[in-house]
Amino acid sequence: MADITLNSAVRSNLRSMQQTTELLNRTEERLSTGKKVNSALDNPASFFTAQSLDRRASDLGTLLDNVKNSIQTLEAADNGIKAITDLVESLKSTARSAQQSPLAVSTKASLTSATMNGLSGDNLLSMNTVTPAVATTFDGVEDVDATHSGGALTVNGATVNIPANATAAQVKTAIDSLNISGLNVVDNGGTLEFELESGADLTIGGSSTLLDSLGLIADGSTATSATSTNGTLSTTTSGDSLLKDKTLTFTDKFGALKTVTFASSPGADNVDTIDELNAWLLNNDVQLTASIPKEGEAGAKLAFQTTNAIAADTPIAATGTATGAGAVFGSGGFAAPVLDQDAATKRSNFATDYNDFLSEIAKLAKDATYNGVNLLNGDDLDVIFNEDGSSRLEVKGVQFDAEGLGLASISAEDFYDSDSIEKIIDTLEAALATIEAQSAKFGSQLAIVQTRETFTKDMIGTLQDGSLALVGADTNEEAANLATLQTRQQLIVSSLSISTQQESAVLQLLQ
Repeated sequence: MADITLNSAVRSNLRSMQQTTELLNRTEERLSTGKKVNSALDNPASFFTAQSLDRRASDLGTLLDNVKNSIQTLEAADNGIKAITDLVESLKSTARSAQQSPLAVSTKASLTSATMNGLSGDNLLSMNTVTPAVATTFDGVEDVDATHSGGALTVNGATVNIPANATAAQVKTAIDSLNISGLNVVDNGGTLEFELESGADLTIGGSSTLLDSLGLIADGSTATSATSTNGTLSTTTSGDSLLKDKTLTFTDKFGALKTVTFASSPGADNVDTIDELNAWLLNNDVQLTASIPKEGEAGAKLAFQTTNAIAADTPIAATGTATGAGAVFGSGGFAAPVLDQDAATKRSNFATDYNDFLSEIAKLAKDATYNGVNLLNGDDLDVIFNEDGSSRLEVKGVQFDAEGLGLASISAEDFYDSDSIEKIIDTLEAALATIEAQSAKFGSQLAIVQTRETFTKDMIGTLQDGSLALVGADTNEEAANLATLQTRQQLIVSSLSISTQQESAVLQLLQ
């Protein structure tokens, strides 16, 4: 079939029509995609560069989701830390309540010297001359010493020899043999009772050792006589205290040994009054207080008692030259404390409450999980910020159960005295310091992640803007182009119609 021949005007209009249609198609594509570069054919450099920017923006968008999850994980850990802090504060409150409750002991541990008649707190180094009122009796040897060496005993000037190891009954027989007028001696179950019918003075003399064995004076006293005035037996003592130039060594609250010397000479560890002794105990962290029961009287003693801080404890035995056989402290061992059962039960209940609170810490830490990650239960969190993984933040998890915080269950005895409670409170303070430090660390890491989240969002926007700048179409311009092309297309159609009128005229001639 022969080709159709078009006149030049028609062919010109047809070419214009084809070009316009092509432009219309391109413009419509740009308007529909919003891009002026839709393939490498449009602009290879811009197309591939924009693709690279879009791909990186897409990768960062994926990472951004993980960053958001990381923020929530850190916030979950922070919520757990706040709740655990409240629990530890409750533990402290329970411990303080126990500390302020009645003391769990009725009698504290104590160390008491032998009797030092007339001992005075103003001068621990000497014994004042005293005539203390005592009963009209004195203990027989069965009540005082298991053995004694005996010796000469003078009763109102008459002397009789007391055999070694004599019993109270034997001593009575020996005194009765003196036939002192009006003297009645009664053996009352091992205790000798004396009475002069006339009510006159009765003086009993002898060595201090013998009088001591008969219960008249304290061990080591220099008294050599006992006098009954108006029916009351009394002793006269004088001379140096058994404490003079002696030492006592105690263990302080840190386990160190501290020694005090009973001397009047200057020295940081020398004392000669009860006030100086108590000041020395306080300054040297020895948790004891000193006192003198029956101060200045017969039967006066130097006594040490534990403070409330260690009221339920028995201190380590004291040592030094003031302790041992024949010394003022025959033994440095402390008498054990005696519990107050009602008060001890109350403190035991506080200990139970403490342990209940403690068990909740592990439960709470376990529940601080977000998306399968628990930073308070030992899980780590790896936050990746860029597409190649070269920028990341490693968040190390912690074990914030009771054991991880250095806390442990307690026994009732741990709440019996202030010192034990203070040690528990110290562990709670240390736990709070650990929690606070970790909270600050998580807070800093959270701030970093949040900053990177904002940065990533901005970076994605920058990449998308850069891509759009390379390939994006100006919709206003393209819309104007479209309108222009549509108008041009209509004009070309009209022109084409005119150009074909010549062929129409020929057709009419043929008809």
